[in-house]
Amino acid sequence: MTTLEDELARATPGLDTYLSVGVFDGVHMGHRHLLDLLKAQAAQSGCLAGVVTFCNHPRAVLSPGASIPLLTSPEERVRLLHGLGIPVVAPVAFTREVSLLSAQEFLRLLQKHLHMRGLVVGPDFALGHDRQGTPEVLRALGKEMGFAVTVADFYLQGQERVSSTVVRSSLAQGDLPAVARYLGRRYALAGTVAHGLGRGGTELGYPTANLEVSPEIALPADGIYATWAYVGQRRYMAATSIGVRPTFGQGNLRTVEAYLLDFRGDLYGQSLRLEFAHRLRDEAAFPGVEALKAQIAADVEETRRVLQE
Repeated sequence: MTTLEDELARATPGLDTYLSVGVFDGVHMGHRHLLDLLKAQAAQSGCLAGVVTFCNHPRAVLSPGASIPLLTSPEERVRLLHGLGIPVVAPVAFTREVSLLSAQEFLRLLQKHLHMRGLVVGPDFALGHDRQGTPEVLRALGKEMGFAVTVADFYLQGQERVSSTVVRSSLAQGDLPAVARYLGRRYALAGTVAHGLGRGGTELGYPTANLEVSPEIALPADGIYATWAYVGQRRYMAATSIGVRPTFGQGNLRTVEAYLLDFRGDLYGQSLRLEFAHRLRDEAAFPGVEALKAQIAADVEETRRVLQE
């Protein structure tokens, strides 16, 4: 079997399925609109609802050099999809070999390994080599191959169509209210706490957790944020800085550092998850350490005030 077949075979369900295929990056409100239709169609037909999600963005393969930061890791996407009531989730890699499959070849694999009896897609969906499998083509293939095709409407908030691109744009601007509205939840980053330069504790009096985040994951705009930090089952208020630490001339290396309020202990090597609740201010350079310490103290108090409200 090919790599794709191996990945699909790992998710082989015990019942027939209605499927949707795509990246599903962010699992945003537009995706939820599609998934609601998918679940309804599957239930009506006595089938399981399933999603095939591409772990990496197809554009990164089709346009080498293109950088598309992801809103969710593949693991987070699987967790979110299961949480929305999708029992069958098949994460697969989008490779050059996958890109060369015709729509019909790809669909035959879905029928073989995931027992697909129905396909639910968006109006701008296209599947297969050179995007041949438009909704019209898929309907014709469905009649020939024996599966139903349902096309969802676009999901709009006001006059705006919600998409992963729109979410990324709002995140890059630090517009957390828009991001939360599009996602239906707060934006979150997860990673492992690593050793930094140690300035937070030794020079500034505010020891921070230096979060190692995959370079493929999208970061909010540089700035200071009020966040919720999750360590295991515990939740803490945290003032989080994203940026290049201009006061210390760190160059262009962006870091994510969180000061957990009322926390005592060692976080090194532990998993940490940050939920972004409110943007406090832009990142700024200060004339010296004392001025920076005064601003951090103000940021910590503002974080406490905002999150307690």
